[in-house]
Amino acid sequence: MLLYADEDFPYPVAEELRRLGHDVLTAQEDGRTATPDPLILVRAHSLGRAVLTRNRADFERLDMVGADHSGIVSGRHDKDHFGQAARIHAALVGQSPGRWCLRVNRPAKP
Repeated sequence: MLLYADEDFPYPVAEELRRLGHDVLTAQEDGRTATPDPLILVRAHSLGRAVLTRNRADFERLDMVGADHSGIVSGRHDKDHFGQAARIHAALVGQSPGRWCLRVNRPAKP
């Protein structure tokens, strides 16, 4: 899947998603540091990419007000970068490009 990692998304997770076969472009690689969230969403959409973010509230708000996008994947801070990448990968399997919003959560602690 074509993905666009915003500035606060962990680079090691993006790298692992690449290893798992996803095409991930980071905001930093795209020269978009310190870019407001609405403009990140516009940029990702213009490239046909779903946004990867930890900034769940802002991007979900943009989705709810009807902002155009090519998908949003949000998650919270997770020290287990490989586990987080695996959960995101699993959530994306079979997902078609389009206007959807997914939350990928850490597993509950026992």
